[in-house]
Amino acid sequence: MDQHIKKVYVPMTETAFFILLCLRKPNHGYGIVQMVEKMTGGAIKLTPGTMYGSLSKMEKDKVIYLVREENKRKIYQITDLGLEVLDIERNRVERLYKIMREEMRNGN
Repeated sequence: MDQHIKKVYVPMTETAFFILLCLRKPNHGYGIVQMVEKMTGGAIKLTPGTMYGSLSKMEKDKVIYLVREENKRKIYQITDLGLEVLDIERNRVERLYKIMREEMRNGN
C-alpha cells in the first residue's frame, strides 16, 4: 500500500468507512445512503455531494471500482486494496477500544 493511500485513509473518515463497508457487495450511491441510515439508526445521513465526491475520489484511488451502469446508476464495489484499508481501520478501532476498556477498568 502506497503512502498516499495510508495518508488519506488511515485513520479514515466516517464517510469513507461506511462507503467501503457498504461496498463489500455491489451497490450504488443511493443504496449506500439508505444502508448507512439503517445501520446507524438515522444518526448518519450521507448527503449526495459528500457521497458522490467520495465515490469519485475513492474510485480514482482504486479502493473501489465501477462494476457497471444500470438504469443511470453507477454500481460500485470495494477492491482488494479497499478491503485492506478497511481491515487496517478495523484493527485501529479495535486497538483503541481495547485501550479504552483497559483504562476504564483500571480506574484511569
